[in-house]
Order: sequence, then structure tokens, then C-alpha cells
Amino acid sequence: MIWDDFLAPYKQAVEELKVKLKGMRTQFERENIHSPIEFVTGRVKPVPSILDKAEKKGIAIDQLGEEVQDIAGLRMMCQFVDDIKTVVELLRMRNDFEIIEERDYISHEKSSGYRSYHVVIKYPVQTIYGEKKILAEIQIRTLAMNFWATIEHSLNYKYRGQFPEDIKLRLQRAAEAAYLLDKEMSEIALEIQEAQRVFSRKTDEGGSGKVRP
Repeated sequence: MIWDDFLAPYKQAVEELKVKLKGMRTQFERENIHSPIEFVTGRVKPVPSILDKAEKKGIAIDQLGEEVQDIAGLRMMCQFVDDIKTVVELLRMRNDFEIIEERDYISHEKSSGYRSYHVVIKYPVQTIYGEKKILAEIQIRTLAMNFWATIEHSLNYKYRGQFPEDIKLRLQRAAEAAYLLDKEMSEIALEIQEAQRVFSRKTDEGGSGKVRP
């Protein structure tokens, strides 16, 4: 296995998808309406992580491209839970990739407290040898969900998935707190969006404090 050659189309896919998904946010901004997308990030899974996942799941090296769905990974951050539904619908409307699986960990969160919406796609990468379709995973979540997931991911590496009971309980309580935060923010979403529009207009005017009609 020559890893640079294997990962090259995944790296290309991540860069292309970041541009395309960020472009969706730009379109909302151009229309001067609330964007359900706060920001977009992406990465290619490191080789040790790929091998670790393959070992845990019993996946042969020559089956990595077909069996590991998140070698190429994108994250789309949203301010509000309802924005996630909007983003998922926008992804379903696109014709530059095929959605092959959706996993709703928001309505059906994991026992750990993890919440996110996962969309697995088959994305066509154009190479000098022709088209190559690869799997990529897009995770859509709120900022609060992402904060919790990032911390849990770090701790998972430390404890190799075997959390001490007190850490497990604290993580579950933190997940519930993040959920309540999202719920409260959703209740005042309209007020928040209006405040952000006012702030944006003031910023565009150079901080004069005057708001255009």
C-alpha cells in the first residue's frame, strides 16, 4: 500500500467539498438572509487512525476504500438545531454527489450523549486516469455539539474507549447541558438573528453606530 497514492483522491475530495460547501454559506450571505452554515472544516483521516479502525472492525487493507466511510471527513457547523435540518435538505438537493446513507444521532443520540447528523456520500473525483468515486462523511452539528464531541474524542484516545465511571457520568451530564443550551438558543433564534443582522450592518458601515434603513 502506497499511502500517498491511496489518500491523494481523498485529499482532493476534501478540498473540493470545502470550497463547494463554503460556497453555500456565501450564497446565503449574498442574499442577506440567515445562513444555516456557520463554518465548514475538513480533513483526511491520518494513516494510524485508518489502520486502528480497520483492525477494530476487521477490515482488510484492500477493502478500506469500500468499508471505511470517513477517510475523507467534512464538518458543517450550525448555530441552531433547526439549521441542521435545513443543511441536510440542501445536501439532498445537490447533484454533484450521491447520498448513500444518513445517520441521525440528534433524534437518536448515542448512549454516551453524542449528538450529530451524519451524511455519507459517494463523491466523484476527476483524476488524470478518469473518474474515481470515493466515500466521504459529512457531519452536521451545532457549535455546542461540536464542543462536546471534540472533548469526548480527546478523552476517548486517552482511555481507549474505557472511560472511568465518573468521567462517563460527567460527559453524559455535559452532553445534556449542551443539548439544553441548544434548546434555549433555539427559543430565541429570531432575536439572535436580528441582533446579528444589526451588528453586521454596523460593521459594514465602519462601526459608525448608524444603521441603514
